[in-house]
Amino acid sequence: MSSMITTTTWVRRGVAAQFPTKYEIDEAEMGRISKLARMQLEDAKDDMNAAQDGSGDEGDDAMEEDTEGKTSATNGTDSKDDDDVLKEFDMDNYDKEEVDDDGEKVTMFGNVQSLAYHQPNEEDPYLVIPEDEDDEEREELQIMPHDNLLLAGKVEDEVAHLEVYVYEDKADNLYVHHDIMLPGIPLCTEWLDIPVGKNPEGRTQGNFVAIGTMEPDIEIWDLDVVDCMYPNAILGQGGQDAEKTKKKQKKKAKANDEYHIDAVLALAANRQHRNLLASASADKTVKLWDLTTATCAKSYTNHKDKVCSLDWHPTESTILLSGSYDRTVVAADMRAPDAQARWGVDADVECVRWDSHDPNFFYVTTDGGMVYRYDMRNIPTTPAESKPVWSLQAHDSSVSSFDLNRTIPGFLVTGSTDKTVKLWSVENDKPTLVVTRKLEVGKVFSANFAPDQEVSFRLAVAGSKGNVQIWDASTNGAVRRAFVSRMPDLAGDVQERTVGINPDNDDSDDDEEVEGDEGEPRGGDGWESMDED
Repeated sequence: MSSMITTTTWVRRGVAAQFPTKYEIDEAEMGRISKLARMQLEDAKDDMNAAQDGSGDEGDDAMEEDTEGKTSATNGTDSKDDDDVLKEFDMDNYDKEEVDDDGEKVTMFGNVQSLAYHQPNEEDPYLVIPEDEDDEEREELQIMPHDNLLLAGKVEDEVAHLEVYVYEDKADNLYVHHDIMLPGIPLCTEWLDIPVGKNPEGRTQGNFVAIGTMEPDIEIWDLDVVDCMYPNAILGQGGQDAEKTKKKQKKKAKANDEYHIDAVLALAANRQHRNLLASASADKTVKLWDLTTATCAKSYTNHKDKVCSLDWHPTESTILLSGSYDRTVVAADMRAPDAQARWGVDADVECVRWDSHDPNFFYVTTDGGMVYRYDMRNIPTTPAESKPVWSLQAHDSSVSSFDLNRTIPGFLVTGSTDKTVKLWSVENDKPTLVVTRKLEVGKVFSANFAPDQEVSFRLAVAGSKGNVQIWDASTNGAVRRAFVSRMPDLAGDVQERTVGINPDNDDSDDDEEVEGDEGEPRGGDGWESMDED
């Protein structure tokens, strides 16, 4: 069984509903999902027609070669047989919608709106679940206020879905609570605290997730509803009205101001302007979405290649940092996109991140294994003249994941496709390797610190083996010694712990640890300090 986890996102404690609700369908919801299904069917027909049109010439050539040496009489017989088959199965009218005597559309399931459904408190006459079983199921779905959720985008045997984990820190327990089927390989996830889409209860707070995939649309799901059939909202062409979609059946070949036309590589929610979500795409654009209307408010073309990473400034809420495969990083004010600063690096950008402890600085990681720290006040005349505060050869291959600890300034984690996770301490602008771990996740695609102060040392690490490991870094001896001066509670040694489901195909060299030499990086890692002038 082949699987991999491409992205993970923590959900802080106390925001998830203690008792998530089971998906209930009513007439309004039936209409909504019927509309979405109809739109998806139309898109599938368009793709099929486009494929047939594109292969028409090749098919004609093949037909000519196939019929060489055959008589015209035989060809006439074959044509007659084909006509008979078409008539027998009425293939000429296969895609025409039938209507019944009342004028209602008839589908392969009959008139779907005539199917019986029941309100939440109304008993199904054919199936009545005993109360004790209902209570048992409710208890199984329960999420305690001191539990964290962890969202993991996963591909397993070519099936894409989002796994919603519950992490019970005190019990050392991690399990899948429920999952969500996705239309394509997940590439990025972002937690949202504002209700999006249908909102019958009029809530102002929410527990939602935005998901970017290889498809150009962004799906938004309610994490407090289990077994939902369709997303609450779709940002992009798939979320537009059916009438508008029909007019745009011929998809635009070029990037536009309304929706993405290629894979969505990064998402960033604005925590101060909660209705704003930024997205970055392989179509080279960054788009700003208004979640209250589920429409694109602005589109930006600040890069010349795929845009792969985004981060909003912690205090200047309108400034967005973006990184691209064009090997540049841009900090732009979304109110005035011409007011921007640009820095250059020597390889494709992987991650960009503001320093939440000192927002004058930001970090950039690259496909070449480098980590850079820049001062946003030191803006170069050209990207080629960019001068970082310091640079670090953190890994021998791509630094695919990067995060900062929210409790301790200068406590960094890097994850790489070389299968290692490294923890770093930065004091006086001198990065120091604390410890290197090779956890049982394969190539590391995601390594993130938990968002709550009580569990801020917990790292979620995932990758090409398709499993998640939660590593409590505060139980690692090297970490305790490195940060005990700033966290007196770390004095003394304890037993190290990780929580996760081990894969079947363990590598023999996994779960290795290398500690730094008195704060100096090891194994080819090095740092170079640079003056601002």
